[in-house]
Amino acid sequence: MFKVMWQFFLLGLYSFGGPAAHIGYFQREFVQNKKWLTDQDFTQAVALCQFLPGPASSQLGMFIGFKRAGYLGALAAFVGFTFPSFLLLTFLAIGNQQYNDVAFIDTVIQAAKLLAVVVVADAMWGMVKKNITSKLTAAVAITTAISVFVTSGLLGQIVPILFAACLGFVISSQKQHNSELSSQPMIKPHLGIVSVFAILLLGLPLIAGKSELLNLINVFYQAGSFVFGGGHVVLPLLEPLMEGMVEPDTFLSAYASAQLVPGPMFTMASYLGASTISESPFIGSLLATIAVFLPGSLLLFAFLPTWSALFKHQRLQESILLVNACVVGLLGSAFIKPVISTSISSVFDVIAVIVGFYLLKYRNIPVWGLIALFVGYQYIM
Repeated sequence: MFKVMWQFFLLGLYSFGGPAAHIGYFQREFVQNKKWLTDQDFTQAVALCQFLPGPASSQLGMFIGFKRAGYLGALAAFVGFTFPSFLLLTFLAIGNQQYNDVAFIDTVIQAAKLLAVVVVADAMWGMVKKNITSKLTAAVAITTAISVFVTSGLLGQIVPILFAACLGFVISSQKQHNSELSSQPMIKPHLGIVSVFAILLLGLPLIAGKSELLNLINVFYQAGSFVFGGGHVVLPLLEPLMEGMVEPDTFLSAYASAQLVPGPMFTMASYLGASTISESPFIGSLLATIAVFLPGSLLLFAFLPTWSALFKHQRLQESILLVNACVVGLLGSAFIKPVISTSISSVFDVIAVIVGFYLLKYRNIPVWGLIALFVGYQYIM
């Protein structure tokens, strides 16, 4: 458990770039390097996390921790990956101060963005080789990337995966004319965890008015229950829920600060929680952070048994292949926007990324070494 926590803590120190970049970091660290799980397990986990509301990269991290060390491992992965950004954003909210050296901060952030391009490109290369094995899988990946690129939120993420799964099932049914699927028992979601999720979702609004802390927990739990599409969607959802609790400028400060620090964007809840409970900022930050991550965590482990069982059915093997291709398309779309679109601003940046990819892929330079090189590049340019 402590090994899991340490590894995710190290990633949490430099994981800039949002969910797509985080998936790239996880794929390289835990699939390629440490081999804590297989390519198939990783790809299927990415697909599951895209289905569920909540922070996809944090849910994926908890899945990896769970596979390695059970439920304690999942908790360790969450704490390790989230703690750096939680602590930084809490102190930023408490201090409410300007950075002394804005130029240096901007340099580090831009270097981290270039690193994210390299890491996601490396993950994309590995996933394409593993999952794009035919014209059909290539077509599914390209169609998914286009669909996600022109849509957003729930529609853009879930519909392509559902379509790929259904298409694969139809193809599989044409190949096999037996009752193998219906003869195998289907595993239901973990009803106990689903009940806890529903009780909190419906019960918290009934008691939220009794105290400021309960109201804070309710607001962030509701937000975490309905957010699809990553941390960038949290802000517009939270704004009406927190009306009157903080000043409008605080939302912009929380959003900007969350982009300045590594780790999941959902930790903007840490900033807002500390700002809301000003007399006890650490308590407010901690409660808000737990509340916004809790719904996605509950749903992940509620539906994990069902998801794992589905992927073991022989009649669904074609669906598995197409869902895996779909995940490649999802990551490909995210690679274009926001990873490349917010990171590359000149021909020299393109050259720097190509050199970085070569060093990472073929010279095995560590990630820390790459970010140091990119910081030096930013100062030279």
